[in-house]
Amino acid sequence: MTSTPLRPTSIADVEELVGTELGPTDWHTLPQEDIDAFADLTGDHQWIHVDPERAAAGPFGGTIGHGLLTLSLGPAMTEQLMAFDGFAHALNYGYDKVRFPHPRPVGSRVRMRATITDVTRVGDDSAQVTTTQVFECEGIDKPVCVAQSIGRFTVRSAE
Repeated sequence: MTSTPLRPTSIADVEELVGTELGPTDWHTLPQEDIDAFADLTGDHQWIHVDPERAAAGPFGGTIGHGLLTLSLGPAMTEQLMAFDGFAHALNYGYDKVRFPHPRPVGSRVRMRATITDVTRVGDDSAQVTTTQVFECEGIDKPVCVAQSIGRFTVRSAE
């Protein structure tokens, strides 16, 4: 990993990070086995993902990973950038805008950068945090995924 994760322990700590880019994370390589396992798990067996022979003659010259497979790396990659152990809990609340501007070829390496773009307090002890995640693929100018992740953070109660 390129750096030690940040460890905010209060909503104010997270508010101070608005506009700060975190990362990048470690690289993640995409083998065909991961694509096949994701296809089996989700039932998405489109040939562009799972048929290397047919995909070799297709528009990308080989198989590509599912966009949602790349997106699913977001939580683990976020934990490389920021640890939430200072909170009572941090929950994935969902996503706003999600885009896949470029396909991710089999064998490629991806990493993520994240920018906290909004913190909205929810009551006295919680906040909704929006983080823009950008997944960059080695050797490709466009990102392969850009997503606005939303989390809910609750501070530890004073004991």
